[in-house]
Amino acid sequence: MHRAIRIGSIAFVGMVVSMGSSFAASSADGRSEILKAREAVWRAWFANDTKTLQKLVPPDTIVISAGEDKWKTQAEVFQSAADFQKEGGKLIRLEFPRTEIQRFGDVVIIWSKYLVETETNGKRSLTSGRVSEVFVRRHGQWTNPGWHTDSTT
Repeated sequence: MHRAIRIGSIAFVGMVVSMGSSFAASSADGRSEILKAREAVWRAWFANDTKTLQKLVPPDTIVISAGEDKWKTQAEVFQSAADFQKEGGKLIRLEFPRTEIQRFGDVVIIWSKYLVETETNGKRSLTSGRVSEVFVRRHGQWTNPGWHTDSTT
């Protein structure tokens, strides 16, 4: 009897460990997918890649940007990307030195520190700060319907 319980216990522990391993692997994969979507949004904005922005930044988007009183909608986000490009702006460097992710099913909140170096008309500028970003999985794809940035430089 004790032997049967021991074998059953070992089998149960093995099953739990293997389920935990596959969950950890799938969680890591989910993290990678979310971070790729985040990177794509930032890079698409700086490149004024409207095709990518339309896929990732939905119509119900709300954005609060550092130093701006007015909150932006999707149309205003797209317009600000176009304005950056029109002024000759280029992304030189994009880094996220610290990132924390909270996942609640199909909703993810990403908390990060960021560093952005841009060049406009030959003049470089460096901006850093914090960003809180919301991602929602819609139709099998992560979208970014909202974020809030602050700036420390």
